[in-house]
Amino acid sequence: MPQMAALVILVFILYIGDFVSTRTKAWIPSVFVSAVLFLIGYWTFFPQDIVSISGVPPVVATMVIYLLITNMGTLLSVKELMKQWKTIVIALSGILGIIAVLFGIGTFIWDWNTVVVAIPPLVGGIVSAVIMSEGAKELGLISLSVFAIVIYVMQGFAGYPLTSIVLKKEGRRLLKEYRSGKLEKLEAEQTESSEEDELKLFKKMPKEYNTDYFKFLRLAIVGLLAYLVSTALAPIFAISPFVLCLVFGVIGRSVGFLERQILFKANGFGIGIMFLMLFVFDSLKNATPSMLVEIIYPLVGCIVLGVIGMYIFSFIIGKVLKVSKEMAFAVSLTALYGFPADYIITNEVIKSLTKDKKEQDVLTSHMLPPMLVGGFITVTMVSVVLAGIFVGFLK
Repeated sequence: MPQMAALVILVFILYIGDFVSTRTKAWIPSVFVSAVLFLIGYWTFFPQDIVSISGVPPVVATMVIYLLITNMGTLLSVKELMKQWKTIVIALSGILGIIAVLFGIGTFIWDWNTVVVAIPPLVGGIVSAVIMSEGAKELGLISLSVFAIVIYVMQGFAGYPLTSIVLKKEGRRLLKEYRSGKLEKLEAEQTESSEEDELKLFKKMPKEYNTDYFKFLRLAIVGLLAYLVSTALAPIFAISPFVLCLVFGVIGRSVGFLERQILFKANGFGIGIMFLMLFVFDSLKNATPSMLVEIIYPLVGCIVLGVIGMYIFSFIIGKVLKVSKEMAFAVSLTALYGFPADYIITNEVIKSLTKDKKEQDVLTSHMLPPMLVGGFITVTMVSVVLAGIFVGFLK
């Protein structure tokens, strides 16, 4: 198959996923549609190495992961998150609930490796799924390598309807308070800083020299540093270089070496995500119909137990912090999908509850910030750290 033919087919599949997701307002996840089409392709006419043929071999995907995770680190500002400390505690409690229930109950039902592989993708997104999938593959655990990707693909089907239900309950409660004069709109604080303020280490450098290549260079330097530190620490204790990319991304932004969303500003984020998605779906080439039947039971079981754990722990912490059980559960559920689904679902719920613009603004000010922060903490940050730790637990 010619390279460009392979690329056209694969990108078309990704587009079909986006198209269906947009048409259904994210109720059918794009990753689910794309995964199904990839499976059909692999079971019919796709060459096994179609992703490599298209120009995305594993080494390129690994390079992209280094850049993307470092970019994730630049999204975190402690100052911006301080206001939402309750949300962060609730999101972390939901993750703790998943871990506690799956280790406490899941290990009596399934083997150790199945539970270990399931947890990071369940509390996070694509990067944690890739880390666990690759870790399982390196140990020859092919079915679990596929399992990590399938959990990532399927978890949204549990998260979307549950989130919609609890957010509608929360929205009705807030509307009742607002209409009775007990609730006001929360005003957002201005937290955006200029590029000059962000790049403190290069403030004397003329702006025109901060080219796309200079942005990529700084990202690559941070990625290299993460790799070197991970290698140096290996004899003492194992830590994934991807976890260090996240940490060094945070540090890089705070000291003024990297700006916020640097990969996006270097015009590389879109193609980076495309390469990463192709690499993720490349893992499905090892999936057979019999293998998928084999993993359905642990797939459904892990998701159900995980959601139960989320609810119990978020309910308890919500009570302690005086946050409604609906909002607490909704925040913890963001681990199952993250951005942009958290944004889309919250807005859809708000629009379904009231047509009044002022009421919509009030609901948005109270409901959207915690949902976005919850998704960021779980999917973007904690899941990557968990995956970096849990991959070392595989036997």
